[in-house]
Amino acid sequence: MAKAYPFQLDPFQSVSIACLERNESVLVSAHTSAGKTAIAEYAIAMSFRDKQRVIYTSPLKALSNQKYRELSQEFSDVGLMTGDVTLQPNATCLVMTTEILRAMLYRGSEVIKEVAWVIFDEIHYMKDRERGVVWEESIIFLPPAIKMVFLSATMSNATEFAEWICNLHKQPCHVVYTDFRPTPLQHYVFPIGGSGLYLVVDENSQFREDNFVKLQDTFTKQSSLMDGRKGGGPKASGRIAKGGSASGNSDIYRIVKMVMERKFQPVIIFSFSRRECEHHAMSMSKLDFNTDEEKESIEQVFSSAILCLSEEDRSLPAIELILPLLKRGIAVHHSGLLPIIKELVELLFQEGLVKALFATETFAMGLNMPAKTVVFTSVKKWDGDTNRYIASGEYIQMSGRAGRRGKDERGICVIMIDEKMEMSVIKDMVLGKPAPLVSTFRLSYYTILNLMSRVEGQFTAEHVIRNSFHQFQYEKALPEMVQKITRLENEDTLLDSSGGETDLAEYHKLELGISELEKKIMSEIIRPERALLYLVPGRLVKVRDGSTDWGWGVVVNVVKKPPQSGTLPPALSASRGNNYIVDTLLHCSSSSNENGSRSKPCPPRQGEKGEMHVVPVPLPLLSGLSSVRINIPPDLRPSEARQNILFAVQELGKRYTQGLPKLDPIKDMGIQEPELVDLVNKLDDLEQKRCSHPLHKSGQSEQQLSWYQRKAELNHEIQLLKSKMRDSQLQKFRDELKNRSRVLKMLGHIDADGVLQLKGRAACLIDTGDELLITELMFNGTFNDLDHHQIASLASCFVPCEKSSEQIRLRSELSKPMMQLQEAARKIAEVQRECKLDVNVEEYVESTCRPYLMDVIYCWSKGATFGEVIEMTDIFEGSIIRLARRLDEFLNQLKAAAQAVGEANLEEKFGSASDSLRRGIMFANSLYL
Repeated sequence: MAKAYPFQLDPFQSVSIACLERNESVLVSAHTSAGKTAIAEYAIAMSFRDKQRVIYTSPLKALSNQKYRELSQEFSDVGLMTGDVTLQPNATCLVMTTEILRAMLYRGSEVIKEVAWVIFDEIHYMKDRERGVVWEESIIFLPPAIKMVFLSATMSNATEFAEWICNLHKQPCHVVYTDFRPTPLQHYVFPIGGSGLYLVVDENSQFREDNFVKLQDTFTKQSSLMDGRKGGGPKASGRIAKGGSASGNSDIYRIVKMVMERKFQPVIIFSFSRRECEHHAMSMSKLDFNTDEEKESIEQVFSSAILCLSEEDRSLPAIELILPLLKRGIAVHHSGLLPIIKELVELLFQEGLVKALFATETFAMGLNMPAKTVVFTSVKKWDGDTNRYIASGEYIQMSGRAGRRGKDERGICVIMIDEKMEMSVIKDMVLGKPAPLVSTFRLSYYTILNLMSRVEGQFTAEHVIRNSFHQFQYEKALPEMVQKITRLENEDTLLDSSGGETDLAEYHKLELGISELEKKIMSEIIRPERALLYLVPGRLVKVRDGSTDWGWGVVVNVVKKPPQSGTLPPALSASRGNNYIVDTLLHCSSSSNENGSRSKPCPPRQGEKGEMHVVPVPLPLLSGLSSVRINIPPDLRPSEARQNILFAVQELGKRYTQGLPKLDPIKDMGIQEPELVDLVNKLDDLEQKRCSHPLHKSGQSEQQLSWYQRKAELNHEIQLLKSKMRDSQLQKFRDELKNRSRVLKMLGHIDADGVLQLKGRAACLIDTGDELLITELMFNGTFNDLDHHQIASLASCFVPCEKSSEQIRLRSELSKPMMQLQEAARKIAEVQRECKLDVNVEEYVESTCRPYLMDVIYCWSKGATFGEVIEMTDIFEGSIIRLARRLDEFLNQLKAAAQAVGEANLEEKFGSASDSLRRGIMFANSLYL
């Protein structure tokens, strides 16, 4: 064997190593902490034994630094290549980011010819929308002689991925999959504002329904108490997400204290907000978990770590404030921290000197840093679009940090929840299957230009498209699509038409027309200046929330501003903002709104009795105002009073068989606007046509209509699937490639014959920022009039950065370059639109011109201290440093591009801009190096 291990290998490790010894690729899919690293180390040991080179790729620079340190302790000859640092580039084992590997493959690097193995760590990163394509291209470009090791968290389509590798490289790729955990986990739930822990999933992965029911009961009791207080109690929902109330802090405080008392430390407390992490850590001021000896060790490590910083940087608040916290065994870890602090926390945590770590989910990535206990302060996260429950894969990744192999019999997970959850939601989260790996392949100008100029002509863009995982997944899904079409067509033929399809189509069209006109009329009626006069207590109103039809409810009250979250049951979600909320008695499902619980209300299921509850409804969700009013009692707290109203509404429904009479906007409300009168007349006309239609008279219109709608749905689905099969993904990419090539011709990157021009040669070397836009500025003279400080500042707009919530005010030296940047961006967006690419001009300008740190970079380039520049923005210090380092990498790419096209003046300016950034804490060496 190439390497001996001081422990007994698990079966999945032995099988994986056997595959490596057969010189065959392997995909290892296993939980965090399962021991995948042992397999990577064996592949490296084989390379040393066989005198071959090996590349280890990781998705992030920080992880590359950590892995370099770890492998350097194990092997003698290890190098590192990231955009920031290059150490021993001729080493036997090279650790690098996947972007560096792709660049080496494009440039036909000599190193690749000596490599026998490439290890792709965290291969599930391939589904990342922005960077996933880098993994796909790297795998496609690798020579067939090179064998690969893929390390991944558990994924449900591991076999499909391995089939793609076999198909692509014409070599075996074994799948070694295990969901075995060396240390079993127990999953508890803690109800916020309540007490006690409820074991919901035991160490045998059995869901404990009895405990879950007891947990739900605590929310019922809590909400009854809240109803008794008439909404005056502390806010429940969202408290943790904002980290803003004493009660929320005391819950976390109590859990951390309990963990320490029961000797369940170290503990990682996961939050989905960086500010929340810091807030929770600071609220632990009364707790101290370290001995005097441990405090002394921390002080020594801390002093050694900050030696590389200047005296000025050592006195930064971010540095000074962390030490007292660390000495008490408490720490914070998130992407906004200074890199040196983040690395210091990691090293202290590994040494067992940090007992309670408040972290965001990024800590679940990378090196194995397990704890005994993991706590989730929330089960919902904002993903940029919605506030959703965390996915099973995310929960598995983070909870995998619980339980230290060889130290703990079992790991403990504590989930804090502040509202009732459906049993299926928590079951899927804790015990569900991880999401499959789905390709995010896309064509970029960088790829197209490099394929035209590099890779020694062996690949074309078409070759890359045809061999992508995206195309493989599409082709693999085709037989399934054929089966689905057959199934739908069979169902369609079973629906007997009874020979009246023409009548049905006509009747369906009338129904759609009436529905559309009713919506238009309602949007006019419910304007506050018109509707408020009629929204009096007792008025019957119809409510519709998207696809959810609530039917008729009864108005209780109208309030100008939405109630504060948590003081009333949560409102339905309005599609557009407004200032009016109509408190409405609605028929609710007992399970969704039991005793005023804070879970979102929903109508009762078919056959369910349900109950009446007051629900805050945004004004735009009213879909009908009835002319009928009923008396409502002054006190609606007794359920009997609310049920009497339900009976009254149901009785009215029976009395008015044709539907409750609605307020006439003209006769009853006195609206005389010609547009509205015209709409009402059109509606009357359609309703008369409907009444005289044979189907309406037959009394079977509803049944026939539902049959017709199902048939229409089936036909629509069949046509969609057939169209999807016809429009081959390959053809779509071919069309896109043709359009992108037209863009490159129009902008002068290639000539009419597709031969690379000077501009294209420059763009080939730039992959950190938008290559078309930056080369446009290089060639239109924008940079010629700027000094190197202005260049550094303007170039910062190209580097992805979090948004600042502050108003951006640019100094005069920067406002003109910014305008030139925006003009060039608009020009490029318009050229792309002209070439039939789906580009929104304003969105493109906004996404490529990010001025949030222009001022900061300008001042730093001119010599300002770090303490001065962090006062200029609300963006986290760590995010500023990350941008500055990526900016330095970008400026070096621009320097290489200027050199490639013979622009000596620009080459010197880009070099000076880069040099002006490289100082102080912004570029302090990593503690791992």
